[in-house]
Amino acid sequence: MTDLSPMAIGGLGVAALLVLCFAGVRFAFAGALVGTAGLTMMLGWDAGLRTAGIAPYTAGANYTLSVLPMFILIGYLAYYAGITQTAFEAARRWFGWLPGGLATGTVFAVAGFSAVSGASSAAAAVFAKVAIPEMLRARYDRRLAAGVCAAGATLDSLIPPSTLLVVYGIITEQSIGKLLIAGFVPGLVSALVYGAIITWRCWRNPDLGPRVTGYSWPQRFESLPGTTPIFLVILIIFFSMYFGWATPTEAGALGAFSVFVFALKNGIKRDELRQCLLDSARLTVMIFTVIWGVLIFVRFLGFSGMPEEVAKWVTSLEVSPLLVLLAIYVLYFILGTVLEGIGMFLLTLPVIFPVIVALGYDPIWFGIVLVKLSGIASMSPPVGLVVFVVNGVRPDIPVRDIFKGIWPFIFADIVTLGVLTAFPEIVTFIVEISD
Repeated sequence: MTDLSPMAIGGLGVAALLVLCFAGVRFAFAGALVGTAGLTMMLGWDAGLRTAGIAPYTAGANYTLSVLPMFILIGYLAYYAGITQTAFEAARRWFGWLPGGLATGTVFAVAGFSAVSGASSAAAAVFAKVAIPEMLRARYDRRLAAGVCAAGATLDSLIPPSTLLVVYGIITEQSIGKLLIAGFVPGLVSALVYGAIITWRCWRNPDLGPRVTGYSWPQRFESLPGTTPIFLVILIIFFSMYFGWATPTEAGALGAFSVFVFALKNGIKRDELRQCLLDSARLTVMIFTVIWGVLIFVRFLGFSGMPEEVAKWVTSLEVSPLLVLLAIYVLYFILGTVLEGIGMFLLTLPVIFPVIVALGYDPIWFGIVLVKLSGIASMSPPVGLVVFVVNGVRPDIPVRDIFKGIWPFIFADIVTLGVLTAFPEIVTFIVEISD
């Protein structure tokens, strides 16, 4: 026990967590260490350690968390089943005739792949392998080619199945089904804005992305059957949750089974299936480890009373809720330059979310906005996770060129973010209809 007040201990805990994270300590271990230390300071050794030990299990044993491995498995099965290549080929045939059509086709191919994948880094790696060679072969500017793969991959975090939306729902105790349903329309809007930016830039400067012609209408329609698994998974996940026929976990399991059947039909090899399951297990364990560590930290903050006090202080300020919201946006812009999405969520939401609720903003809408902010962060220097993933696949394209290529897409995302803020109904209307 200590003479310090719970609020003071909470403030010291947040500061200690930041120091450890910036020092390079893994977020899961930093959160667990600080949370356990804080709980023992407030409750004593016995009660503190018991609370720290129980917190991960009580939340981790929740049935809701079982949705994560299902969504992760869908993504890896889709990759090994060759869905990526068929999606890109269909997009090339249908959009190649536009200025910058291959780049626009890549955006919509990534959007389609996002409906069967939950990790933006995986989408960035896959399309850097598939799309960049095709665009360079068509004499596309390499900064545009790399930038569109990095930017398009951020749609993976918004279009269900989305790991980030699930993590947000777990931390804030919001309906994961509603969050996943709410992500479809903003994801489509983001893809359309990306496509418009590409078309406008390549129309102004045709050397950036020449048109690709020569495909007849029969050839275009021939490419559609290969995209069947994507549309099948979209229909299963969206409508089963929308009409209440299945829980998110059940919808994810049905989607995974559908892609598995398609993978068998495509002749997936035994070694590939084994690697797919191992990759899914590794990523699942990594995400669960982070969640468990941070749940201890969240429990510690709950005992300190810090989130509630911060919410009371913010709501007592003589400023408009919109100004507070914009300040939160700026905070996430800054944090996003040094933290990846899940870490940023887990660090900030225990304090930020009560403020959002107290100001009267819709929690589902804020989840979608936050994922959009995370997408911008994943492209922004110096961290820029998806940028470094693309560079890892294509080391011949320097990181500085990829960062130059993504700036138009960051601008497009800021425009989309402004639209979602001004018209929150874009996010909430489909959820309200499903209620």
